[in-house]
Amino acid sequence: DWLALRPQEPSPSQCCGGGCKPCIYDVYEKELAQWERAKAKQDKSLLVEKKEQSSNSELNPDTFTAFSVSSVEQLTEDTYQYKFELPGNSSLQLSLGQHIVLRGVVNGLEVQRAYTPISPRNAEGYFEVLIKCYEAGLMSQYIKTWKKGDMVFWHGPFGGFPYQPNKHGELLMLASGTGLAPMLPILRSIVDDEEDETFVTLVCCFPTFDKIYLKPLLKDLARYWNIRIFYVLSQETSLEKLPWSYQENTYTGRLNEDLIKTIINSCRRRPFVLICGSSEFNEDMSRYLKAAGVEEDSFFVF
Repeated sequence: DWLALRPQEPSPSQCCGGGCKPCIYDVYEKELAQWERAKAKQDKSLLVEKKEQSSNSELNPDTFTAFSVSSVEQLTEDTYQYKFELPGNSSLQLSLGQHIVLRGVVNGLEVQRAYTPISPRNAEGYFEVLIKCYEAGLMSQYIKTWKKGDMVFWHGPFGGFPYQPNKHGELLMLASGTGLAPMLPILRSIVDDEEDETFVTLVCCFPTFDKIYLKPLLKDLARYWNIRIFYVLSQETSLEKLPWSYQENTYTGRLNEDLIKTIINSCRRRPFVLICGSSEFNEDMSRYLKAAGVEEDSFFVF
């Protein structure tokens, strides 16, 4: 019983390395100490503080707060968009690229995962999260049970990319699957700010055309004068069956070193690169960028 209640240590990918106060590891150490005290006294009531819902339903980095699921939308066979209620006209007030941490309990085992809200920063009364569910994933088993009205526990925010308007001539965003999530708030911030003249090249990696999600939003963003969006489809062998509007800006196969170099050479200004995907994707992209002459201080991995 006590082992199941032990807080789970965050994975390295959940920490941005940006010196956040508190860091997600600070929160873990605090919860671990609380668990150890409760275990030593064999008193589970000492864990209640960690589990209780915040009285004002505001996001908090120190304790988990319950938010109600207001809608569930299935985007592809394994990817969902979840909408959560916020009290009144309040908003999460996240900095760009910040993530929040979800807590779930599956078969008595506590699981935590980090997700980046994709709703606009100034969204009032709600926030939205993009989640891919894996067949064998513990957290996925819990998430798949969600329905409208369920209460879900989140805490944060953590991490973030210190974006400043016009600081970089061009941003090159390399996103695989749900790695698109932290890119969207930054993109929205740029197109909503008439004074921000940053160019953006977004490269989205998906298995097939059918598995590209948020197509209407991406198409709308691509209409802006300073935004380009490319798609890389690893399991497509031909572009002929794709709608004509996608054929010019879509590549088949994987995002490899040669394609990275081609895209960088097509950028209008020397880009600062943002990367988000699986750990394998992030490592590959970092290696390709270095091979293309991009210095390590010129890219950021979420």
